Amino acid sequence: MHVCCTSRLCVLRSQLSRLCLASVALQQTLVAVGVLPVEGRMRKGWGDITQKGYEKKRAKLLASYIPYFPEAPGPSTSSASRHHRAHRSGGARDDRYRSDIHTEAVQAALAKHKEEKMALPMPTKRRSAFVQSPIETCTPPDTSSASEDEGSLRRKAALSAVLAQSLQSPDYWINRSVQSSSTSSSASSTLSHGEPKTQPQPQPQPQPAVSLLADVLAHTPPLLTDTSHVCVTIELHVWVCACVICLFSYVCDSGCCLGVCPGVPVNSRVSTKIQQLLNTLKRPKRPPLSEFFLDDSEEIVEVPQPDPNTPKPEGRQIIPVKGEPLGVVSNWPPALQAALARWGATQAKSPALTALDVTGKPLYTLTYGKLWSRSLKLAYTLLNKLGTKTEPVLQPGDRVALVYPNSDPGMFWVAFYGCLLAEVIPVPIEVPLSRQDAGSLQIGFLLGSCGVSLALTSELCLKGLPKTPSGEIIQFKGWPRMKWVVTDTKYLTKPSKDWQPHIPTANTDTAYIEYKASKEGTVMGVAVSKTSMLTHCQALTQACNYCEGETLVNVLDCKKDMGMWHGVLTSVMNRIHTITVPYAVMKACPMSWVQRVHIHKARVALVKCRDLHWAMMAHKDQRDTNLSSIRMLIVADGANPWSVSSCDAFLNVFQSHGLKPEVICPCATSPEALTVAIRRYHISPLPARAILSMGGLSHGVIRVNTEDKNSALTVQDVGHIMPGALMCIVKPDGPPQLCKTDEIGEIVINSRAGGTMYYGLSGVTKNTFEVIPVNQAGAPIGEIPFSRTGLLGFVGPGSLVFVVGKIEGLLMVSGRRHNADDLVATALAVEPVKTVYRGRIAVFSVTVFYDERIVIVAEQRPDASEEDSFQWMSRVLQAIDSIHQVGLYCLALVPANTLPKTPLGGIHICETKQNFLEGNLHPCNILLCPHTCVTNMPKPRQKQPVDVGPASMLVGNLVAGKRIAQATGRELGVVEDQDLIRKSIINVYVMTHSLYQHQFLSEALQWRAQTDPDHVLYVSALLPLFSLAEKITATLMERGGLNTGDNVVLLYPPGIDLIAAFYGCLYAGVIPVTVRPPHPQNLAATLPTVRMIIDVSKAACILTTQPLMRILRSREAAASVNIKTWPTIIDTDDLPRKRPPHIYKPPTAEMLAYLDFSVSTTGMLTGVKMSHAAVSTLCRSIKLQCELYSSRQIAICLDPYCGLGFVLWCLSSVYSGHQSILIPPLELESSLPLWLSTLSQYKIRDTFCSYSVMELCTKGLGTQTEMLKARGLNLSCVRSCVVIAEERPRLALTQSFSKLFKDLGLSPRAVSTAFGSRVNLAICLQYFFSSLKPQGTAGPDPSTVYVDMKSLRHDRVRLVERGAPQSIPLMESGTILPGVRVIIVNPETRGPLGDSHLGEIWVNSPHSASGYYTIYGEESLQADHFNTRLSFGEPHTLWARTGYLGFIKRTELLDASGDRHDALFVVGSLDETLELRGLRYHPIDIETSVSRAHRCIAESAVFTWTNLLVVVAELSGSEQEALDLVPLVTNVVLEEHHLIVGVVVIVDPGVIPINSRGEKQRMHLRDSFLADQLDPIYVAYNM
Repeated sequence: MHVCCTSRLCVLRSQLSRLCLASVALQQTLVAVGVLPVEGRMRKGWGDITQKGYEKKRAKLLASYIPYFPEAPGPSTSSASRHHRAHRSGGARDDRYRSDIHTEAVQAALAKHKEEKMALPMPTKRRSAFVQSPIETCTPPDTSSASEDEGSLRRKAALSAVLAQSLQSPDYWINRSVQSSSTSSSASSTLSHGEPKTQPQPQPQPQPAVSLLADVLAHTPPLLTDTSHVCVTIELHVWVCACVICLFSYVCDSGCCLGVCPGVPVNSRVSTKIQQLLNTLKRPKRPPLSEFFLDDSEEIVEVPQPDPNTPKPEGRQIIPVKGEPLGVVSNWPPALQAALARWGATQAKSPALTALDVTGKPLYTLTYGKLWSRSLKLAYTLLNKLGTKTEPVLQPGDRVALVYPNSDPGMFWVAFYGCLLAEVIPVPIEVPLSRQDAGSLQIGFLLGSCGVSLALTSELCLKGLPKTPSGEIIQFKGWPRMKWVVTDTKYLTKPSKDWQPHIPTANTDTAYIEYKASKEGTVMGVAVSKTSMLTHCQALTQACNYCEGETLVNVLDCKKDMGMWHGVLTSVMNRIHTITVPYAVMKACPMSWVQRVHIHKARVALVKCRDLHWAMMAHKDQRDTNLSSIRMLIVADGANPWSVSSCDAFLNVFQSHGLKPEVICPCATSPEALTVAIRRYHISPLPARAILSMGGLSHGVIRVNTEDKNSALTVQDVGHIMPGALMCIVKPDGPPQLCKTDEIGEIVINSRAGGTMYYGLSGVTKNTFEVIPVNQAGAPIGEIPFSRTGLLGFVGPGSLVFVVGKIEGLLMVSGRRHNADDLVATALAVEPVKTVYRGRIAVFSVTVFYDERIVIVAEQRPDASEEDSFQWMSRVLQAIDSIHQVGLYCLALVPANTLPKTPLGGIHICETKQNFLEGNLHPCNILLCPHTCVTNMPKPRQKQPVDVGPASMLVGNLVAGKRIAQATGRELGVVEDQDLIRKSIINVYVMTHSLYQHQFLSEALQWRAQTDPDHVLYVSALLPLFSLAEKITATLMERGGLNTGDNVVLLYPPGIDLIAAFYGCLYAGVIPVTVRPPHPQNLAATLPTVRMIIDVSKAACILTTQPLMRILRSREAAASVNIKTWPTIIDTDDLPRKRPPHIYKPPTAEMLAYLDFSVSTTGMLTGVKMSHAAVSTLCRSIKLQCELYSSRQIAICLDPYCGLGFVLWCLSSVYSGHQSILIPPLELESSLPLWLSTLSQYKIRDTFCSYSVMELCTKGLGTQTEMLKARGLNLSCVRSCVVIAEERPRLALTQSFSKLFKDLGLSPRAVSTAFGSRVNLAICLQYFFSSLKPQGTAGPDPSTVYVDMKSLRHDRVRLVERGAPQSIPLMESGTILPGVRVIIVNPETRGPLGDSHLGEIWVNSPHSASGYYTIYGEESLQADHFNTRLSFGEPHTLWARTGYLGFIKRTELLDASGDRHDALFVVGSLDETLELRGLRYHPIDIETSVSRAHRCIAESAVFTWTNLLVVVAELSGSEQEALDLVPLVTNVVLEEHHLIVGVVVIVDPGVIPINSRGEKQRMHLRDSFLADQLDPIYVAYNM
């Protein structure tokens, strides 16, 4: 039955497709020959039926086959309701972009996506951040406690069962495939919100088998091989109607270091969405990514190869088109001022201007007599009353700003003509409403470039300007200081009888300046000379056939463009009565201009497409309207290709009201060339139409669309060029070469009636106003200069001009041209009635990764749901991809009324783009598609097998003059404690010999207690350390029931108790294991780690304090771990006064001293074994390196639980005898200046800290240095401040710390770093600048180099100069310790590398760890990390592999022995690196770029999951700024690292876990993210 239904469906679809194609082809032919109007294509499709019948029949036929067809208003919707909706939205004016042809094309394109539609993962948004709703329920993590072996068996069985079921029941998979397509939106909504939304119809629930299969695929471990990456792909294909639907395709790549970790729940909401994202990304890109990569030191971006099928122009070279001659009329005035003087004297009572109030009724009428007299008063006042006779404020030729609202055109007319009579240059600008107005800074640039210092305004407007508390007008952003002059009549002075204005004949002097905004947002002033102004008025008079006494209705802005040229200048020249309809009147009464035409029997009307649409929506309210008097309906934006629909629709409605088809006159204008062309009813009575291919237009050629009707653009002519003008079409980029007849180019004009220059900008002027076209040979066609208009078009038959777009709206993507208006029309055709406002859409492009990327920003309706918005955005992506063959980079929805507006209500594109790039847009929904539209990425690098052996590489380095990259510390000899010798009465030889013979640290403590019991090792110790340790030893022997060699966990807060317990364990013969105690307020997160270390170390006993013991046995602890299985717990608060019967002494120094457990940044718990010999050697090396003697004091602000922090805290003081001041880092939370004040109080010379301590002081005390200095804090005593870490030195943090506390006396050279690893706790420590001397007087900084970041991705080192692009600074990791030898090795060949080559750091040292005790989660890790050999060079030397990448560089400095200093630079951990696109990335580099992307990013971390790069950013600002970070993070990673971010997660500050050393725990963060435990503010899944 199912197969029969499917076959019938296919037959019906094919029949319908043939019927529609035949009907469309026939109607398109009729349209092309002019039989049918364009908008009548479908309206007359099935006989002569009404629009209502057509909609009903069309919806009935298509309802069953196109389920995604948008819901149009029902036939019963009244015009009143439609009118109300249009004006409530505030954006219906942009229905000029609406076209039934284009709408149907978009719907047809979307219907094609139905069969291949995939569920796109909706972004995860915290509800509390944007909407008021209950807190969502998080998906519980997987609580399975089965072992790994059991889990793997269960997964295999489940996979077999699912596959067997799929083979046995094919109908099940077919049904699932159809259901998945139809329920994608609801499924994604459920995943996003945690609870399903109520639907009108029940949705099919997911089947258990499918969920189980997804879980199985997500848990499948990667397969490992020796030399290559193995990909396992599981695909299930279902054939439905000859279409393949791919249900699952899971790829496991073993090349990614951060793969699936056991125990991570991956069946959560987040991992399911990532799987959806992976499935979506498997769709092919457009255009396909070609094979391209050059393995060079410079990464080369792919250059798209030319497509041989690209359409190319084939016509002949265009011939310049000449307009009709400009006639000479005897009564034309010599200047425009003369015309005003003439009408003011002879026709004083003739009306010049009528202004309307907000209700559409006449407010006042300004006669030519009043206009002349008031203009005369203003001219006299400007020249004679603003200053003194000797020092006037204004001189002829000065520039004056005219600041008047559109609602008061009379005041503007008087001010404009008053300036002309005074021979000053008016500069009309918009009224600034606030200091942060959109474009205010650009207007300031205009005023500055024009040298404007005085502004004319009305009294009412002046009162409305924003003012300071003192009543003065505020200083607007970017504006020069202005003097404001009110021009109301009562403030003007009547001129004396003997004063007459000077009215010269029109010349080349500037008459006025009209502002123009460029594509980049810069506002420039176009200067129009007096000759150009007069000639332009004459040309308009001839072209429009103006006569004296006519009436003109002007709906446009009278301060610029067509509204000024026709309504202010040409009207005065011809004594025309102008009726001005301001923008505010149109919003309140859309029919007002039609009513004015009807009442005054106006002959000419100046409108835009929005005005036609508004009048059409409200026309039924005025049934008796008569428009037969109009002879010219001039459409100012008729050059917009999408004006065709508005013109045709308006004609269809008002043709029955007397409107004649030939009176609609679209025109083309430009701020530089003024009026370019206008249709004239007496020359071309019927409009010409062209149906062009959008594909051809994107390549700049003219092709009539005959194949794909979905991608067609219908354009209308804008008439002939103006009289007296000469026009050419030139290429828009490069030299101004003449185009061919079938080629789209920029229109250039030579005319006396155009602009002359950009005022004050001579350089830009030459490129625009002095263009000389050249032919194909490059030779100029003449000496006549042309002006660029910024219009893109071509010349049609009969020299008709066609315009297809503007340069400012041109988006160049991958060498193809796309028009912003075309993209707006396509987005509106998706019917966003319920989602966004139609007239509030901004389209622009941003440069990302060497190409332009298209961004669309729209205002979202308040009642639109998140699911509806996401669905609309997804369909817009599909529509633009199908219609325009281009991918969108970003689609953002912002709250209503938040986009910057122009004074007339439009969207300020440049300001919107600036807000987007600066992160000030504050969207409420955003969708990025970098995977789809970024197609110029180089091909991933394929690592070639290493054919060259290590011996050959060594010989090659020697031949090239490069030495082997190795470095050695000083010799580790016998260290004598001179201070102790002087205090002792024992023989010097015996004393020194005794100290040297103590190979065990426990003996050293006992010996110091016996020889110098009063010597203080720890400042805060209340009891002798040895005595306290003895008591703990006695307690262990009495209560522990321990055997020699048992492991004992020390669970203490930082302090003397921890140190005493450690030595007590040594005296008892047991192995101490220091563990950080759990946090009492966060037991659920910290106690499992404690339990894990106890279980892994197989501890037989726990030593702790009474408070911690109560915590371990509390109910809160029982909720996290099993408290009944704790080992024996002994508290050491109340110790008995007993001494142990004996003190244990190990038989050999190679025996185990203690276990050092630590969780690495990759989430691996490792414990290393430290022998007594290694401990003694390490302490002796540190003593020699840091010159630590018993008279010295050091301050330690470190956590004492692992690594070098434990050594300095517990071991070093006992061995060396110096005094240690212990400062637990947790104490800084309650007393932030504690560490620095201790350094100042005790005058400490040497101190040790972690990066977390340094960052805490930098952020918390950076602004309090003056207060600390007043308190007497002085850091000039600090000689060395060493940062203890196991990572790359953080140069930015150390430099910030040094600069901030420089005022407190801290030396900028005091801060240095240390480096250690798991295999060797201390490799480098402290840099003594005094022991290094440069050769000569000058040399490079020895501690910092700059490395090309791109070379590091290729495992190479290329040193560059400071400030080089794509460079990162690296600081030396300290001086190599005595007795330590370091070599740089190729980790794959295990052969030594040359100097300045990147490789793994291997170390040979007597204090290296003995081996791993255990590695939780990675038991297969080999023991050769500790005892490995080089494959060539020194095969007998045993080395330890640190797992860190670095390089050695020989500097020009000399060490103490006179040899040149070898500096070790650590790049990063090998386990942390990200293998992406065949390259090796270090997370810290990406995180540094992300942190610079926006001021509100406090911290960031990156990791990978299923080959997707995930970026987690902490937001320090308000949650409204969360979505601003998504595009900025994506941009910066793509630009600087050539990587596409798959998921962007925005979280609260402090969410990224950091260990005690200040290192980010990226794997813990990844596990929390996948388990849906982060509570993110926003999660964006980039398409």
